Amino acid sequence: MKLKCMQSVVYPATLLAAIFLGWPGRVVSAQEVGIEAPPYEQQLMRLSEIFGALHFLRPLCNEIDSPSWRDQMEDFLDAETIDENRRRRFIERFNQGYRGFSVAYRECTDAARIAMGQYLTEGETIISDVTSRYGR
Repeated sequence: MKLKCMQSVVYPATLLAAIFLGWPGRVVSAQEVGIEAPPYEQQLMRLSEIFGALHFLRPLCNEIDSPSWRDQMEDFLDAETIDENRRRRFIERFNQGYRGFSVAYRECTDAARIAMGQYLTEGETIISDVTSRYGR
């Protein structure tokens, strides 16, 4: 399962959804995140932020992904969240990742391409780690 930098083909959202379908989607408030959330919650939050960053960076650098990173995030949310509060936290992190780059970049630069590559690698690492440690 690889995220591919600078290519039109990325792993399909269905694979991502399949990875997360078996994971618990119980109700968790913001105050409970550290206590009752799944042990991989912070990794999933970071993955949401990475999706947002890639949703901004890849089109900026003329990389066409199908499905888009936003669509992949929607599939992730559908598979991982039942509770609206938890869903909102994931969306906030996605938006944070998007905004973080949208205020800094107006065109694709070498730095944007490097960031994109690092985010693809980090996302792949998170997915690999979470699925190997907590997958069924």
